[in-house]
Amino acid sequence: MDRIPKTSRNKLQIAAKSGNILVNKTAVKSNYKVKAGDEISIVLPYPIRNIELIPEDIPLNIIYEDDDLIVLNKQAGLVVHPGFGNYTGTLVNALVYHFDNLPSLPNNYFGRPGLVHRLDKNTSGVMVVAKTEEALTNLAKQFYDRTTYRRYNALVWGDFEEEEGTVTGNLARSLKNRKIMDVFDEPGVGKHAVTHYKMLERFGYVSLIECRLETGRTHQIRIHMKHIGHPLFNDFEYGGNRILKGTMFNKYKQFVENCFKLLPRQALHAKSLGFTHPRTKEWMQFDSESPADMVAGIDKWRKYASVGMEE
Repeated sequence: MDRIPKTSRNKLQIAAKSGNILVNKTAVKSNYKVKAGDEISIVLPYPIRNIELIPEDIPLNIIYEDDDLIVLNKQAGLVVHPGFGNYTGTLVNALVYHFDNLPSLPNNYFGRPGLVHRLDKNTSGVMVVAKTEEALTNLAKQFYDRTTYRRYNALVWGDFEEEEGTVTGNLARSLKNRKIMDVFDEPGVGKHAVTHYKMLERFGYVSLIECRLETGRTHQIRIHMKHIGHPLFNDFEYGGNRILKGTMFNKYKQFVENCFKLLPRQALHAKSLGFTHPRTKEWMQFDSESPADMVAGIDKWRKYASVGMEE
């Protein structure tokens, strides 16, 4: 408690009970007696920010809910957490409203949505949110240990020679633009990141791929795909909002512009999420429907590819 700000004895006890307190990389109980030279680490959820959470009646597409957690399909354009420039209108504001209007609450309800992972504002898809401290701590450890299952669908520029592959590269804030990430080869710079991908459909100038996250870093799929020369379609921050492949014909340029209008954000959707239920220990896996803009953009490219690229 002396060394971790904004925590409590109860939080630390829950962390110990959940196996989130490690001594020399091994989980220990709270009565472990510390020895000289021990390396102690703890896995805690995202820290609580000092921002007043205003309940807002924002529609939520809830896939599953029980006393411990909520699984939802986040719409594109919705910021997950209040922060600089986005103090209202976020997923957390919507969840606070939802919690306030539940007919009954669990006994160990702690009064705020528990985020254990996030999606970018313009990325859609499945997320899990904890409703209790115990669920929050347990799920945070699962994401930390990489025992969750996460699959994304992405429409990217270009074709691939291979059917599947892996991208490995440390990620850190770009030295030129702090709002985006970059890949660094220097040892010790950035956080280790691994993305596995496989081909779903080839449309010639663009491809529909599935990405599996081994790690979950900020903008990971977006920057890893750019790093190997396949930026996400219409990804403004990583250069995918320009015509990167194809012909010089005006008809083709107009076609791509129409696709940008149909799909006005990076073409990334969190399709599947799997995890062990914090209380029942049952493995749970959820699939989310692709949103209308992704479906429309992919269908347009599919029809274009079937007609022939010469047009």
